[in-house]
Amino acid sequence: MNINSSIFKSYDVRGIYPTDFNEEIAEKITKAYIKILTPKKVVLGHDVRKSGESLHASIMNTFVESGVDVLDIGLVSTDMFYFAVGKLETDGGITVSASHNPAEYNGMNFCKKNAEPVSSETGLNKIKELILNDNLELPASAKKGIIEKRDIMDDFIKSVVSFVDIKNIKPVKLVANANFGVDAVILKKIIQIYNLPLDVIYLNDIPDGTFPKGPPNPLLPENRNEFLDLIKKTKADLGVSWDADGDRCFFADENANFIEGYFTTAILANEVLKKYPGAKIIIDPRLIWATTDIIKQCGGVPIISKAGMTIIAARMKQEDAVFAGEMSSHFYFKENFYRDNGLIPLFLILEMLQKYNTTLSKLAEPFTSKYFITGELNFETEKKDEIINLAEEKYKDGKVEHIDGLSVEYNDWRFNLRKSNTEPLLRLNLEAKTKELVDLKKQELVKLIQGEN
Repeated sequence: MNINSSIFKSYDVRGIYPTDFNEEIAEKITKAYIKILTPKKVVLGHDVRKSGESLHASIMNTFVESGVDVLDIGLVSTDMFYFAVGKLETDGGITVSASHNPAEYNGMNFCKKNAEPVSSETGLNKIKELILNDNLELPASAKKGIIEKRDIMDDFIKSVVSFVDIKNIKPVKLVANANFGVDAVILKKIIQIYNLPLDVIYLNDIPDGTFPKGPPNPLLPENRNEFLDLIKKTKADLGVSWDADGDRCFFADENANFIEGYFTTAILANEVLKKYPGAKIIIDPRLIWATTDIIKQCGGVPIISKAGMTIIAARMKQEDAVFAGEMSSHFYFKENFYRDNGLIPLFLILEMLQKYNTTLSKLAEPFTSKYFITGELNFETEKKDEIINLAEEKYKDGKVEHIDGLSVEYNDWRFNLRKSNTEPLLRLNLEAKTKELVDLKKQELVKLIQGEN
């Protein structure tokens, strides 16, 4: 069969089900995974998408027929999957998920032993090559693999709350938007187990893989508006919103101001460095001034890494960094197998509200009042490389870097222009010392990107 090679992304596999990605393709990918990584025991899970169970069954059958034992963790968030691979004695694993993509998509996310990511650099390109060359013959297995069902919810919850002193969580009114994933289910269980004094107003809290309100992405205005309106209406103290697979979390303050992941990274870095003075913290190059400044002020060491969930996790391990944050709202912790988690940041923020007797707007204010940004601007274009080259030529008098796409820095403003790893988009991020300069330079760069000068 012909396979659309575009389903292989930098970090995972994603395609429209069942045309570009289906049970037969999942079986082939699983065989390639087995051939390259030769696992004896793996973790297998899936997210809430309607096609998830059928794809899960196909992958399970492939493992079993190939003599690989399977710990079946069932319906999970992506960060639960990472935790399971890291915590359980296994050689890796696969979860069936397409993250925040629309309902018609599904895909596969892969780990090696100790929850180490499998990216295009660390095995995914080899998997793709084997499949496109139809080189999938596996040695015959003398015996079938054994399936063992595992419920990891309680262990996952213990791990999440271990990052804070859970007794100190104070009464707070919280809006929680699960975007039809499983995070509201997990939060309800945590509140029940620890008898927490949280007054939670839930939004889109029943898992539903049809995603009836559109793509389960908290960055989309239609998702964001509903979430922010509910904070205003209920006079909540703060809000949290997850993407459908739960590995990213987004915050809004008591005034219903959306807190960019960039500023959340700065808030969390400040707190983490109190526990780990002098530690290394990884950030991505899209926006860097707020995070670099606070990390240095707190005695930490900022390290700028190319963006991406698999790249950041690998770089953290390499540098022995304690924390990493991306402006896309992936937050990574050394004690979480260097992987991202969507619930740990919520509990750290809740603990900070109590510890400092403060509000989220006050935690964010040192950054939001001093560092001005555009928010990420996306452009659909077939001329990505040409535009990046044009921008580099126009701004060659600035400090130019190519850590991830093109970054150019001046004394009072900087920008990053990069190609998306998962979508056919060119992404622009810009920061400046004043709001007026942000607006001016944004206008200038948008004109360049759209071919107006």
